[in-house]
Amino acid sequence: MTALMLQGTGSDVGKSVLVAGLCRAFANRGLVVRPFKPQNMSNNAAVTIDGGEIGRAQALQAIACRTPPHSDMNPVLLKPQADRTSQLIVHGKVRGTLGSGNFRAARGALLTEVMQSYDRLRAQCDIVVVEGAGSPAEINLRAGDIANMGFSRAANVPVILIGDIDRGGVIASLVGTRAVIDPEDAAMIRGFLINKFRGDPTLFDDGYCEIERRSGWPGFGVIPWLSAAARLPSEDAVILERPADPREGRGMIACPILPRISNFDDLDPFKLEPGVEVVMVPPGRPIPAEAAIIVLPGSKATIADLGALRAEGWDIDILAHHRRGGMIVGLCGGYQMLGQRIADPLGIEGTATDVTGLGLLDVETTLSPAKTLRHVTGAALGATLAGYEMHMGETSGPGTARPFALLADGASDGAISGNGRVFGSYIHGLLASADVRRALLERIGVTGGAHDYAANVDAALDEIATELEVHADLDALLAIATVR
Repeated sequence: MTALMLQGTGSDVGKSVLVAGLCRAFANRGLVVRPFKPQNMSNNAAVTIDGGEIGRAQALQAIACRTPPHSDMNPVLLKPQADRTSQLIVHGKVRGTLGSGNFRAARGALLTEVMQSYDRLRAQCDIVVVEGAGSPAEINLRAGDIANMGFSRAANVPVILIGDIDRGGVIASLVGTRAVIDPEDAAMIRGFLINKFRGDPTLFDDGYCEIERRSGWPGFGVIPWLSAAARLPSEDAVILERPADPREGRGMIACPILPRISNFDDLDPFKLEPGVEVVMVPPGRPIPAEAAIIVLPGSKATIADLGALRAEGWDIDILAHHRRGGMIVGLCGGYQMLGQRIADPLGIEGTATDVTGLGLLDVETTLSPAKTLRHVTGAALGATLAGYEMHMGETSGPGTARPFALLADGASDGAISGNGRVFGSYIHGLLASADVRRALLERIGVTGGAHDYAANVDAALDEIATELEVHADLDALLAIATVR
């Protein structure tokens, strides 16, 4: 039985993509592979085959392994819903809400459940590829850690440390990690990989040797900038901190970046449409007037995000867009915002309250502690679709008499406004359907829906796996992966 863990010198060094790439590379070699992340923090999540939820990155890694996502692949998931509080998901189910201080005190007790999930996965496969979180160099978080070295040592899984050369300081970040971590933790690290290299890798030969000399760890390769990663679903909200300047175009789809935005990977299929430009609008900027469609995304704190939307003046932009005849699509929390009101009588999102929505759909939402988690299939806008629901609360009202989708189980989903220009749905992943995208884009005069999104993702994983076969010593990685 073998396992290998990738940890990073920091966040956003490319661990998720490299784990996905290794999973696909090992699967292509004929191995049965499973991904694992002991603890994740993300509001981008996916519903699993066993009716739970895990981080979106682990769902992608399961696709890389050619196996359905399962809640054991990410046993502890934190979904931030305020600056210092997060919803705690354990084994795919909501266990409560924790503050930052509470979680630091409680996380050690979760190690047993983490190990239960890991042991179940380990019994199913030839190799488990594990992803850490943040960095082991965050030694202030070491006590009670279950995400990095706490797990590695408990499970006796060897570690490869990832350094991101694109951000600079990669020599110091790798050597510095060795300098600050506990010697017993350092002994779990068997080597390093340099990630996101642009240009001629021979120019870094001297630096590579210095890292080996100063750290005592061998290097296993220099991974080039993986352009295929741009075709994978977005998982980390860090990418939202680098929005591009919008360009004019009738195919523009604009999405405001709300403070607790979730499942923004719903828009990724649009990014591969040649006639479409997706613009993520950061705070401090208006929603572009030239946008053809405004998408209100999912939210982990719908009422708070609706307040933030109004504070930015985006509600004015949205209503002006509607008066001009523009199209508006609300997904999950965005659907709730489009209604007449949102009630939270039990204080699910913090304080019991009742707020007025944007009033563009004749529906009302009441938040409740029960969380809907399920895969669905059906039809919308004359097209077939498949996706999943992940929400707390029920939406009802006259607007639901014009549902967005009719589901295979006989139920209906969402609402469409009387003028046919405002759509609301609880279904995540519906835009992966080429026919649904085509139906929406036709309404703004754009030809689209030609590409198979799932096939594009699968091809991107194969491209990344091929790059890793060329630029990383995969035979050596497999050789050190044996659990002792």
